[in-house]
Amino acid sequence: MQFSSQTAQVGEVGEICRAMADEVEALIKGKAAGGEKVVLGLATGSTPLPFYHELIRRHREEGLSFQNVVSFNLDEYEGLGRDHERSYWAEMWQNLFDHVDIDPGNVSVPPSIFEDAEAAAAGYEAAIREAGGIDWQLLGIGGEGHIGFNEKGSGEESRTRRITLARKTIEDAAPAFGGEENVPTHAITMGVATILEARRIVLMARGASKREIVLRAMSGEVGPEVPASFLQNHGNVGWFLDNDAAGS
Repeated sequence: MQFSSQTAQVGEVGEICRAMADEVEALIKGKAAGGEKVVLGLATGSTPLPFYHELIRRHREEGLSFQNVVSFNLDEYEGLGRDHERSYWAEMWQNLFDHVDIDPGNVSVPPSIFEDAEAAAAGYEAAIREAGGIDWQLLGIGGEGHIGFNEKGSGEESRTRRITLARKTIEDAAPAFGGEENVPTHAITMGVATILEARRIVLMARGASKREIVLRAMSGEVGPEVPASFLQNHGNVGWFLDNDAAGS
């Protein structure tokens, strides 16, 4: 499937979620017709929840099947374990996977507990390669321009790795954890280079608080000061913005 190189869609949340779901549905059905797997890169947090709700609706009401879907999540907090309610593993099952017919064996989230961070990260990179690479990668954007947990200063050549979370990231996560003291200080994240290897990248942003950073990412100077700006170097990115994030 071919997409235009750089596009932006602005609208109400429901509108942009339907447009994103249209892309995923077309990929799933197109690949299924040829007996192929679709490899999706997925994100957590509050931003994509309406999009996941739309995918669930299509599964329940329109019969969209996820049996040929393989998924890789962007990142995971270190040290929580899969049973922790704030782990991204748990959140993905609560918010999407428990409600569709995906094969649990096709779901991958970076490890939360490991003995060797470098080995864990390398293993995740290898799994993505073995799956054939990511067809469609969903991103959110942090207040300082991070994608995944690629904090400010992350380079374009960075790969999946253990990273120290920025103070702003910890502050933003504090309400969900019941205080900053409960937020993990480290995580495993896909790197910028890993993300940029996806054949299609979709960045979703909601709310006026994201307006300035979205503008910098889309049209500002490209560099590690705003890691999302590296998306300007990718040939197939869709920016899906609600009216507040777009400033319209």
